[in-house]
Amino acid sequence: MAFIKIDKKNFFHNLSQFTKKTGSKKSIAIVLKDNAYGHGLELMAQLSQEFGLTQAVVRTLKEAQTIKPYFQEILLLGDKAIVDEKYSFTLNSLADIINAKKGATVELKVDTGMHRNGISMEELEKALKLIKEKELNLKGVMTHNRSADVLSSELFWQQKNFEKVKKTVCSILSNKNICFHSFNSASALRLPCDNQSFIRLGIGAYGYSELPNIYDVLDLKPVLSLWAKKIATRNLKKGERVGYGGTFIAPKEMTISTYDLGYGDGWMRSSTYKPFKTAEGLDILGRVSMDYISLESTKDEVCIVSDAQVSAKQIGTISYEVMTLLGKNIRRIIV
Repeated sequence: MAFIKIDKKNFFHNLSQFTKKTGSKKSIAIVLKDNAYGHGLELMAQLSQEFGLTQAVVRTLKEAQTIKPYFQEILLLGDKAIVDEKYSFTLNSLADIINAKKGATVELKVDTGMHRNGISMEELEKALKLIKEKELNLKGVMTHNRSADVLSSELFWQQKNFEKVKKTVCSILSNKNICFHSFNSASALRLPCDNQSFIRLGIGAYGYSELPNIYDVLDLKPVLSLWAKKIATRNLKKGERVGYGGTFIAPKEMTISTYDLGYGDGWMRSSTYKPFKTAEGLDILGRVSMDYISLESTKDEVCIVSDAQVSAKQIGTISYEVMTLLGKNIRRIIV
């Protein structure tokens, strides 16, 4: 079966780059949702703990339970709020407040312009009142920036809105220990991080910036590489066709091999709508099938992806999708 290499040195390098910006490992919450962006949930939790991170962000309670032994604090972006000494739950709506268990630790998400999740700024006072009535432990207030990774001034507009949120919260609540956070990787790359309780570090930790080239960014290195193993080799005559539909026609006599990677593993069939070059410069020949691809190679192992951003551009998507689609059952090894 195909396998994934996780470069520990590159991962620690990326974390160190962001630690220089935040000034502290305690000011970084590593985002491990969706199988740690395809890198392997528990594996990346272990490495994060080894580096010295104490906070993590996941989407579900199931994810949180998997990584609980490795962190002091875990923020859940979804799921109903329950009482737990390590977990804090995001409140995305007034209904979330009403449905939360009494005594749960929560973080209130405020919509400052993305219009996806979070209460509206106009609902803020009502939400704070409800949280008090429900006897919830309000740990933090957060928002999410919609355009931090594009060339625009919208990031600054949203930050101004979040400053208004902070003032309202501080004027209503006597508790001065509430944390405020709004920075994802792109925000942290563009702006100083000293006004954040912590940053929610996702794609940057795994080696990527989706910012336009005009921005100066940190020196980030890809953590994940995707490999496939040879299954069988055959010689083709000129004119012979390969795979479903015979869409590849051999232009000459050639030797090809099948490798154990397909859309059943999360490798997109759409990568063959036009010739896709692997990290080693080999074209995928014909269609991707459920479990196999064909390449003009006889090597026992080939590297399909060494830089998800480069691969994503060939397919017309982004690095996030290339990595998060990779199957959880693919073996992941630390190098």
